[in-house]
Amino acid sequence: MISEKMQKALNDQLKEEYFSSYLYLSMAAYFESNNLNGFAHWMKTQSEEEKGHAMKFYGYINEQQARVSLNAIDKPQMDWVSSLAAFEETLKHEQKITKHINTLMDLAIAEKDHATTIFLQWFITEQVEEEAHAAHIAEQLKMIGDSKQGLMMLNSILGQRK
Repeated sequence: MISEKMQKALNDQLKEEYFSSYLYLSMAAYFESNNLNGFAHWMKTQSEEEKGHAMKFYGYINEQQARVSLNAIDKPQMDWVSSLAAFEETLKHEQKITKHINTLMDLAIAEKDHATTIFLQWFITEQVEEEAHAAHIAEQLKMIGDSKQGLMMLNSILGQRK
């Protein structure tokens, strides 16, 4: 069983994970509107992954005989000035999520909630990967600069994401 404070914090993170999914779906729509279907595919795949993360929180809260609370999700941004700006926003967002996960871990440690500590370890590892991927793509976009050929090559590569 988890504390009320932990239950609230986990439900808050559940909302953050769903917002992440919604944000990446908004980015996919942005890329599709700019005929960058490979970028859109990458973002749709990311959106689905974030939904999976949300469901991990949903399942864990239920396993702990706590109550899942589905809170309102804010409307995500819809437009970016460039592909680079979208991926810089992705990195910034993932860094924010990392801070949230770390705060959850700090709470679990403070409460000596060993089960939640173990549960959150997967997310800590996952966030390292999430930030690295976003940073890598942003750096590639910086190298590409204004090259339409480079953008189309990266678009093709991102379209192959499984």
